[in-house]
Amino acid sequence: MKSRWGDFAVKNLKRVSSIPVFALFLFACSKQIIENSKVTLLSDSLPNEKALVFGKGTISTDAFEFAITFSPEMDEVFWTKRQPDSQNEIWMMKLENEVWSEPEPVIFKAESGWDFEPHINPQGTRLYFGSTRPLPDSAKSNGLHQWYCTRTPNGWSDPVPLESPMIEKSVIMYLTASLKENLFFTTGEKGDKPEDWVIYRSIKKNGIYRSIERMGEAINFHGKYIAHSYIAPDESYLIYDAKRDLGHGESDLYISFKRNGQWTKALNMGPSVNSHLNEMCPSISPDGRYLFFHRGDGIRGDIYWVKFNSLKKQLEHQSKNNSKK
Repeated sequence: MKSRWGDFAVKNLKRVSSIPVFALFLFACSKQIIENSKVTLLSDSLPNEKALVFGKGTISTDAFEFAITFSPEMDEVFWTKRQPDSQNEIWMMKLENEVWSEPEPVIFKAESGWDFEPHINPQGTRLYFGSTRPLPDSAKSNGLHQWYCTRTPNGWSDPVPLESPMIEKSVIMYLTASLKENLFFTTGEKGDKPEDWVIYRSIKKNGIYRSIERMGEAINFHGKYIAHSYIAPDESYLIYDAKRDLGHGESDLYISFKRNGQWTKALNMGPSVNSHLNEMCPSISPDGRYLFFHRGDGIRGDIYWVKFNSLKKQLEHQSKNNSKK
């Protein structure tokens, strides 16, 4: 026959032992809520160390998709879509009442020429994109220039071309901006072939962009098609794509870190990102958790995503070790 003390001990032991289980349950639920918030609602499965197709059937389709960007609140998404035998277009979706809208072309679609490679600045105040549409006061396209829309209470404004000195270049491609409003992009000098274009930047001083400067050899190493640079909002790293003989495939993603004011030697981002196909047009989600990029064969391709935090730590460690050698 059990004593009253024995009954009391057994009952309370059960209560105490259930606390860790309940805590784990709450942790799992909260983790699931975080994982399934906003941007993750666009995909059926979440990536880990292996890259997966992002938004299959909505964003990644039978067309050629690349260059994706999100608003800081991650309630708007823009990307480039090229239908077979067609031109580049920018498409978008918007999150309203926890439901993403159907994909559709942007309202500022070019009437003449084509648009591609959108980028929303970290502040969420500007939406940049490349376009071959005619410049103001010109009936013809003068090249590939950067344009931008400004965020207003009623949505995005009509686009205008980016000011001098960028407007003087006949090609400015894949522009991204930092919190300091410094701009990083691909261009070249007169007479350069597309495979010889590299990464440049323009620093904003006293509210003005005064010049364009080619980045150093740590970024612009010996290779071809060095392009599509994504600058971290705090300018702590730069991710871009390039073709090198020692790469994994046609074009790989590389990362360089800024350490003590200097850019480190660029690192190949490895097999969790790069394959025998083309990898290009990187971007990071505003919460810093996911790396997005295009993977394809030049004819067909989709947007992929992979967890970024652990990969970034691994590459930072590798970069520091390399600098000690």
